[in-house]
Amino acid sequence: MPIRRALLSVFDKTGIVDFAQALHQRGVELLSTGGTWKALKDAGLPVIEVAEYTGFPEMMDGRVKTLHPKIHGGLLCVRDDAHQLEAARANGIGMIDLVAVNLYPFEATCDKPGATTADKIEKIDIGGPSMLRSAAKNHAFVTVLVDPADYARCLAECDAHGGDTTLEFRQHCARTVFRTTARYDALIADELTRLAGPASASTPESELFPSECALPLKKVQDLRYGENPHQRAALYGIRTPGATGVAGLKQLHGKELSYNNLMDADAAWCLANEFTQPACAIIKHTNPCGCAIAADLATAFARAYDGDPQAAFGGIIACNREIDAATAATMVPRDFVEVVIAPGFSAEALAILTTKPKWKANVRLLALGGWTGVPAGARYVKNVLGGLLVQDYDTAGWDPASLKVVTKRVPTAPELADLAFAWLVCKHLKSNAICLAKAGELVGAGAGQMSRVNSTAIAVRLAGARAQGTVAASDAFFPFADGLETLAQAGVTAVVQPGGSRGDAAVIAAADKADVAMVFTGVRHFRH
Repeated sequence: MPIRRALLSVFDKTGIVDFAQALHQRGVELLSTGGTWKALKDAGLPVIEVAEYTGFPEMMDGRVKTLHPKIHGGLLCVRDDAHQLEAARANGIGMIDLVAVNLYPFEATCDKPGATTADKIEKIDIGGPSMLRSAAKNHAFVTVLVDPADYARCLAECDAHGGDTTLEFRQHCARTVFRTTARYDALIADELTRLAGPASASTPESELFPSECALPLKKVQDLRYGENPHQRAALYGIRTPGATGVAGLKQLHGKELSYNNLMDADAAWCLANEFTQPACAIIKHTNPCGCAIAADLATAFARAYDGDPQAAFGGIIACNREIDAATAATMVPRDFVEVVIAPGFSAEALAILTTKPKWKANVRLLALGGWTGVPAGARYVKNVLGGLLVQDYDTAGWDPASLKVVTKRVPTAPELADLAFAWLVCKHLKSNAICLAKAGELVGAGAGQMSRVNSTAIAVRLAGARAQGTVAASDAFFPFADGLETLAQAGVTAVVQPGGSRGDAAVIAAADKADVAMVFTGVRHFRH
């Protein structure tokens, strides 16, 4: 049956007047509310206000206007059910064949600086989702539009099918509706959780990880492929107020991103921003292969790259400062990298990076703006088959007050500065993790091994002769003295580790024997 009556009630009025005009030209009766009704009336269209149609006035500052049997009965009535049709006739309920509704801007309101709790609550839409869900449930007979991008396709469908739309199109629209309302409800639940604040006497711990949870996901972009070319992938953003992560990136240059590009970009960005000094991190397969701090960014990059030039080939570079011409000029003579990520790029740096051979065709340049830290309450989510693991972000950094010197020799001031650097780098290596550092530069790392002594051996081998005079960090305790002995033999002079092993006494004794200073943090940094 051709569409004969449509209800239009939208906050985002993009294209709505043209769409209504086209429906009117096709003989469709128009119902509307509030601002939409006024926009259509001002455009000269014959439109009936919902209050007139239902015979019930809009009230409570617009909170109650479409919550009426003449609206929802007209949407939910099953058109080929004689009993339901008779109920509609008996109660003076006409059919509504098409609904175009979009929702109050709850998310945008929450993101406005200074928005109060009352402001946010007022933008929780009730009538809109109710109409959308009623129409979407009855999509066998009703066309429901929540996305203005579907207006043109709807009209084309009507023109091609005698004034009606196909079931296939209505199914597409229903899926879009339920995805939209699901995210909308998830945003509301998430914001109400934020408003409750941290766990307290009035906010139990169970609220931090509630028994039921929906993630407010929104697609940012499709990706070239997943971890491998035969796997499809996309990037979705989770609303995290205050975060400056890769989900909010602006790609300035280069090929499409892949799943692995973004995993590595995230790892590099988070490591580079552990430091307040100009810093550069270079990542391969989510592990740091180079990292350095310096008085200027160009020097930090050069020292990071030289930490392991072989591994840096095809890697991902992140800097915690805008990339300037000097840094770009230092980058381009080096071997090609896949991605460069930074708060921004100067015009001169962009010109250098996008015109030099080896770089210009393919290098991806990503701008993220200034780092604002990990917002309070942010969650880290990983997929397992059939479920999700959810935890707090690891925001524990370097805390001098919590350090415990456990050896006879106390670290010198330069050693202590390097221990702080090494500890922050080690936090970003996959466990079991060991790293060696000197003068604010990563010179060797071992990660992801099944035994800590193997990670230690790899870090020492990669550092080679440069291991002499370095410090070392371990993401978890040494279970035996063998790892410490390997470090001492390579020339490591100081070690930082969490401590807490049954073998601590033997490890401390080995450090004292080798005149290695060692401090315990009491904090573990496993990263799987």
